[in-house]
Amino acid sequence: MATAPAPTTTPAPKVIEHTPPRPKPAWQKFGTPLIVLLLATAVIVTITRNWNSWEGARIEQVTNDAYVRGDLTPLSTKVPGLVREVRVNDYQAIHKGDILVQLDDDDYKAQVAQAAAGVEAAKAALENNRRQRELQDSKIERALAGIDQANAQIVAAQAGIEATQADVTRTRAERARQEVLLKSNSTTQQKVEAAVADEQRFAAQSASRDADSAQARTLLRSNEAAAEAERRGKAVLQSQETQLVADLHAKEAALTVAQVNLGYTRIVAPADGAVGERQVRPGQLVAPGTQVMTFVESTRWVAANFRETQLTNIRVGDPAEIRVDVYPGQVIRGRVLEIAPASGSQFALLPPDNATGNFTKVVQRLTVKIALEDSALTQRLRPGLSVIASVRTKH
Repeated sequence: MATAPAPTTTPAPKVIEHTPPRPKPAWQKFGTPLIVLLLATAVIVTITRNWNSWEGARIEQVTNDAYVRGDLTPLSTKVPGLVREVRVNDYQAIHKGDILVQLDDDDYKAQVAQAAAGVEAAKAALENNRRQRELQDSKIERALAGIDQANAQIVAAQAGIEATQADVTRTRAERARQEVLLKSNSTTQQKVEAAVADEQRFAAQSASRDADSAQARTLLRSNEAAAEAERRGKAVLQSQETQLVADLHAKEAALTVAQVNLGYTRIVAPADGAVGERQVRPGQLVAPGTQVMTFVESTRWVAANFRETQLTNIRVGDPAEIRVDVYPGQVIRGRVLEIAPASGSQFALLPPDNATGNFTKVVQRLTVKIALEDSALTQRLRPGLSVIASVRTKH
């Protein structure tokens, strides 16, 4: 007989007790993020506080805000006129003294001739004045000679008066004596008449000498007046000479102005370089100040705009390297020539005024002028080209 299987017993399920985890301490829960935050803050503060000094302490300062520069001079007219000839083409190389534009100069040549004629006329008037003064000098000398002659005549007349006066006195006494003797019949009538005739003759001679003396004195006064008149005439001529000399100087100045204006009809190159586009054509009427073209001088340099934080150790004379975008791979050497006395914003038409309630600090830039070494590549540079400037500081 079969045996019934024994019943199997299923074990009772084991009950597992879960123990709730212990809460972590607060320093473990927030410590790591706090440490990371503190480290990041420290790094940011360190970089912020020392970034300027780190940037300024670099041995090599580089900027791509740099451009080739050159002197660009607008050439303009000084006098009005018609353009007769334009002797250069656009962008043509020129040398110092080359005539670029020639204006019609016929009017200005006529003005020069007119001014020259005025100078000659002023010189002739001055020469005429000089000759008149020489004539006045001769008239003065003649009047002085007449004065001397009149003085001599006065002296001679006075001597004649004195000589005849003695004869008059003698003959008058003789006449009186003869008349007394005639009354006593001690002399003859003939002798009395002879004494009377002698007395009258010498009296007439004395009167003649008096007349000669008066005439000589009159002639002396006349010559003295003539000499004084001639002296005054010479003084007038001398004052006219001063006026004529001033007039001559004025005419010479007018001639100089006319010659200068004639020279302004030719616009010449002030130095070696090149010209830009021509802005006038033959036959065009130009006024003073009309720009005819732009002159570009051959000297080149680089204007590099460094941030103010880069200028800590840059000094005049520091070596520089220039890399031109248009000539990749080529380097031009130079030296720091000058550093701008103020930032670029100060040279603006309206400089910024930060004295307001709202302010955002912006790093300023200062221009550093870099002189380039003379080389074939330097001569090929054109003002306005972009470059990368590197300055190696010595400090």
